[in-house]
Amino acid sequence: MILAGDLGATKTHLAIISQDQGPRIKLAEDKLTSRDFTSLEELVLSFTKRVDLPVAVACFGVAGPVVGGSASITNLSWKLSEKSLASKLQLKSVVLLNDLVAAATAVPELEDNDISVINEGEIQEGGTIGIIAPGTGLGEGYLTWDGTAYHPSPSEGGHTDFGPMNKLEAELLRFLWKTYDHVSYERLISGIGLPNIYTFLKESDFAESPSWLEQKIKEAKDPTPVIVNAALQEENPPAICQKTLDMFISILGAEAGNLALKVLATGGIYLGGGIPPRILGALHNGTFMKSFTAKGRFQSLMERIPVRVILHPETALLGASIRGLEEWQNLS
Repeated sequence: MILAGDLGATKTHLAIISQDQGPRIKLAEDKLTSRDFTSLEELVLSFTKRVDLPVAVACFGVAGPVVGGSASITNLSWKLSEKSLASKLQLKSVVLLNDLVAAATAVPELEDNDISVINEGEIQEGGTIGIIAPGTGLGEGYLTWDGTAYHPSPSEGGHTDFGPMNKLEAELLRFLWKTYDHVSYERLISGIGLPNIYTFLKESDFAESPSWLEQKIKEAKDPTPVIVNAALQEENPPAICQKTLDMFISILGAEAGNLALKVLATGGIYLGGGIPPRILGALHNGTFMKSFTAKGRFQSLMERIPVRVILHPETALLGASIRGLEEWQNLS
């Protein structure tokens, strides 16, 4: 049996799968609070002892970079090593993946009900696939075809320089330079980015922020859901929240288009992360594709690139399961 995990600073989701039943069938699973444990080893042992199922191989998607078989999780003190984990957990092998690489691993296995189509496009068989995932931060990655299978590759493209597409976005950039030495796309199209856009619009007197909204934002631990929910409410959505979401989607479309050009994603672009499924209707209203295709002489190429939103709620865990099964097959 294979242990798969999606490791984050807040929650760690573990599942046990088997080669016989495949990556989507969980024989046991649990979601644990990461900070309740001093190490991943302690967390895993508490789970495996409780479920009492024999595990031979483990694969974990990690919310942070993986270099040379070692990783650390952003905002968590755990230090992870494939060799150390295998030894302490008495497993034949442990594989650590960046969480976006884990999500990318799952993309070729997604089914029709796992996705929502924004642009049908023309899928080129064996074409490179790009994935951009706005969540707490902004993840990017891509998959390339070797003639028999797709292989995921990591990227830190979310930290590249933000490039304004119009006068208002240029003013937004100048506004953020007052706070940040380097303004990346992650500063705008992520959970931390939405409040940056909102604050810019508020301080630029674009529109008034209603007192009830300000109170909700003040009381919220995370202002992002408050802004998004207000923008999407059916009755009297605040103009400032609507514009915040509109700018977010426009900038997301532009950067998704940048990724598509850089890796020539003729196999399609996939939007992952926690935010796109929550704003699915707004992603279909044309704003995203207008920015995505606005690439000058390459507009006709961009119009042919398929764009999909990943709806599967556990993509990183599914990818870790798939990679864990591959590791077991390699050992066998």
